[in-house]
Amino acid sequence: MSNQKWFITGASGGLGKEIAAKVLAEGHRVVAAVRRVEALQSLQQAWPGRLEVESVDVTDTDEVRAVAARHPDVDVVVNNAGGAVIGAMEALSEAQIQQQIALNLLAPIHVTRAFLGEMRAREHGTFIHVSSMGGRAAFPSGALYHAAKYGLEGFAESVNQEIAAFGIKTLIIEPGSIRTGFVANIQWAEELDAYKTGAVGQLREHIKAGGDDISSGDPVKMADAIYTLSQMAEPPLRTVLGADAYAVLETTYARNLAALQVQKDLATSVTLEGLAGFNPL
Repeated sequence: MSNQKWFITGASGGLGKEIAAKVLAEGHRVVAAVRRVEALQSLQQAWPGRLEVESVDVTDTDEVRAVAARHPDVDVVVNNAGGAVIGAMEALSEAQIQQQIALNLLAPIHVTRAFLGEMRAREHGTFIHVSSMGGRAAFPSGALYHAAKYGLEGFAESVNQEIAAFGIKTLIIEPGSIRTGFVANIQWAEELDAYKTGAVGQLREHIKAGGDDISSGDPVKMADAIYTLSQMAEPPLRTVLGADAYAVLETTYARNLAALQVQKDLATSVTLEGLAGFNPL
């Protein structure tokens, strides 16, 4: 196993910090892109010379390009930074809408673009996109979070088909709930009277009543799993992590497949005779 250089966004806490700790423990170097540099002081003391902390706002494309230019030899990029705003879509402020798309979708797009050219030239590299079970299944109160995570998954899957021939691997990680303080850090939209009952109100109460105690994913075990996947010669494109994520996605996939199959006759009935249509798969 050769020494690798990892670039990890959102590494100041939670899953990102655990991934950084795991990578460092395995003997590799880490560039941690964070907003709170002081949050990594203990890791820097534990791994002097191997951990470099960069103060980066991943929603600022100029800062992203600049940090990528300072580290052209990165082997693994982890798009981990993210966060959720919870509440009825109608109640979200314009600032919250922009923030959700900027952080959860545009940031990983620009980080990927910033590092891709060097990886392609070397014909070597790995992109790890930390999505969510919310990138394949949707719940009330998370419309913009889901919009961003669904978009991230489509982006990553498409780009993977463009760059795989250059020896660049792509991993999409779909965690469920993680015991990292994610719930405590949720931003809440204004609560409108019309949504205090029904699906939005019920989900809000479920989250608030359970707090972080409802989160079941072990961030250390998840970090270990992600590292193991990254070292595989041919890792799966998507990996689900967490019993809750597996249960949600199994139910969602089965329901969607059943709904699709019911529509087969209608779908084929509107086809021009003798034409196969667009199907590059």
